[in-house]
Amino acid sequence: MADPARAKKIADRIKVLVAETLEYRVKDERLGFITITDVRVTGDLQNASVFYTVFGGEAERAETAAALESAKGKLRSAVGKGIGIRLTPTLEFIPDAIPEGAAHLEDLLLTAKQRDAEVAAARAGATYAGDADPYKKPAPDDDDVTGLDSADDDSADDDSADEDSAGQDATGQDATGLTEDGAGDDGHR
Repeated sequence: MADPARAKKIADRIKVLVAETLEYRVKDERLGFITITDVRVTGDLQNASVFYTVFGGEAERAETAAALESAKGKLRSAVGKGIGIRLTPTLEFIPDAIPEGAAHLEDLLLTAKQRDAEVAAARAGATYAGDADPYKKPAPDDDDVTGLDSADDDSADDDSADEDSAGQDATGQDATGLTEDGAGDDGHR
């Protein structure tokens, strides 16, 4: 298994070599406007998948595929001379699905744009269903606010008094048996 970085470099080099060979050395009238989009090499560097696109219709694509199959030996020979590795990888030509995918995305974007236009048209004549400002703010009432604060302070004082007496029983002793001055049942500290 080859290093992935080395396989990537070899794939990039194969892409350049195949494109140059198709442009300058292969003289086949069936070859249309072809673009090599990607090359993927297997981990053992024995097989290379060459992805391509062709400008034109279905007839041009079929003729270009036939021209690539007939020129496969010449292309493999050029790749073998150009990359300089012990074994020249076999070439497999695969039509790339980029144009079909791009056309599908264009259709989806056009549909989304039309829906946005419909929503914008509906929004243009619309009015608010409720108040113009749905975020209501309470009216400040100064008398109620100060009255609540003084009542809260009184209840806080009552709570602290309750806490002091909560730990003592009726005899003035807390749960440990000590009185408020710290003496025990027998009066000793």
